[in-house]
Amino acid sequence: MTKHDFTLFLFFSAVASATFSDEQEFSESESCNEREFDKSHFYSNVKYCGEIPLTLSHKLIDALPLDEVEGNFIRAVKGCVFSESQPTPLKEPLTLAAVSQDVLRNILDLNESVVQNEEFVGCVSGGKLFPGSIPLAHRYGGHQFGYWAGQLGDGRAHLLGEYTNRKGERWELQLKGSGKTPYSRSGDGRAVIHSSVREFLCSEAMHFLGVPTSRALSLVVSEEPVRRDPFYNGNVIKERGAVVLRLAKSWFRIGSLEILTRTGELDVLRTLLDFVIKEHFKSIATNDPDKYVVFFSRVVNETAHLIAHWMSVGFAHGVCNTDNFSLLSITIDYGPFGFMESYDPNFVPNTSDDEGRYSIGAQANVGLFNLQKLLEALKPLLTSDQLSQSQQILREYPQIYHQRFHELFKAKLGFLGNEENDSHVIAFLLKLMEDTGADFTMTFRQLSEVTLSQLQKGSIAPSVWALSDLSSHEYFRDWVQLYVQCLLSVESDSDAARQHRMQGINPRYVLRNWMAESAIRKSEKNDFSEVALLQKTLMEPFMNQDEAERAGYASKPPSRAQQLRISCSS
Repeated sequence: MTKHDFTLFLFFSAVASATFSDEQEFSESESCNEREFDKSHFYSNVKYCGEIPLTLSHKLIDALPLDEVEGNFIRAVKGCVFSESQPTPLKEPLTLAAVSQDVLRNILDLNESVVQNEEFVGCVSGGKLFPGSIPLAHRYGGHQFGYWAGQLGDGRAHLLGEYTNRKGERWELQLKGSGKTPYSRSGDGRAVIHSSVREFLCSEAMHFLGVPTSRALSLVVSEEPVRRDPFYNGNVIKERGAVVLRLAKSWFRIGSLEILTRTGELDVLRTLLDFVIKEHFKSIATNDPDKYVVFFSRVVNETAHLIAHWMSVGFAHGVCNTDNFSLLSITIDYGPFGFMESYDPNFVPNTSDDEGRYSIGAQANVGLFNLQKLLEALKPLLTSDQLSQSQQILREYPQIYHQRFHELFKAKLGFLGNEENDSHVIAFLLKLMEDTGADFTMTFRQLSEVTLSQLQKGSIAPSVWALSDLSSHEYFRDWVQLYVQCLLSVESDSDAARQHRMQGINPRYVLRNWMAESAIRKSEKNDFSEVALLQKTLMEPFMNQDEAERAGYASKPPSRAQQLRISCSS
């Protein structure tokens, strides 16, 4: 296999040139400036979670300009970063469907017994506020499917405030599905049980896979009806509303900066960027004249690493718009995502993506596109020399991505050292997997569970189903010979040590769409047992678990998995 072929299997290609729509004009004249927030006025209209020992702060309000216009009515917003926006409580009765005990204890410093408190559901669904909370909706824009979409913003999310835990970590708490904001456009501000179950489970699953991600504390489900047209075909259905309380070190994204450059609000842009660097990129000196270049370099590097990590677990985000790409390079905004089953670089989890722009094989390329848009947003703040430096940094993105991809896949195959033939063995395997449609997750996992002797002899039992599928390829034995040679080149290594290494990086369980769908169907009937089982399983994805095996989570996907369709509508 040639070096060119290898590059193709690493899913990277040059960005095609494109022409984008002109900047969307704002039709309203409301302005917003930095102001003293009137807390007494705000507090007079809200209820508090007095019995939950969790107090939030509001550093964002103190540091960044707020919208002067009050109210949740839809409008064009200018001159600020956030708008005050109170959540709209879901209609009762409410059900606490799931809680992450890891987030509860290790991020929020709360005792497990707190979930028994009657106030807890109100706190995590928007019916009540934590002490110190001043809910905000964030204003941002973005390129969606390659085109500038103008003002977007938190259309159904409310940032409650920041919590600093006993380890000194600062986490921003946000409700998703908590009602209308000034940025809701034509939406109703709600999320439904289908998408909320998926977001809750996948946020936690990705964390335990070791992928940088937002987290999820809780899932609350209501009987309140929410109407959706899931496949945009006029077939409107009624679903139940739900709210997820999610957390991140920051929710700022590329679109947070884009909107300010597009509207010429350069003072606000500088203020926001300085705040982000001071709070989240502490190794960058605030008085460094090149701090924006250094910041851009860090985001380029970490974005490349994040997408390579996605690829290593077969994760396709589904909607890689600039408004969904974090400045901290964590995975955010779980929508029509999917974990690839049969290996296919053209796998598209989102049925709304007719052209396959966000296929799994295109994610690295889309990352480059989004970083180009980030550089365009930074451009007004850069000197000509700094712009030139930043453009050179961006040109290095493919190499950074390829190197990290290579390192991760070497580890997935148990390789030590740096053999010249490693790249060929990786690319060869991916080609065999593509030709045979072998399962991505279980091919690597089962390679970690068989001995080299079994591989060489071809004694693969039918129960080792993914490897069995792979072994049907006419060149499988040729690949095995190359693979074994690479492993045996490290004399100090042993087969048992290889298996142990590989089982620590190749999961046995990921959140496949058919598994999530099964849990969702039960949840719609108020049976959250499978949500709980999946949550438990995905907390230890590298460990064999009896309940998960009985549920078939490591078995060949059922035939119905092929018919599942996930869209942007949620």
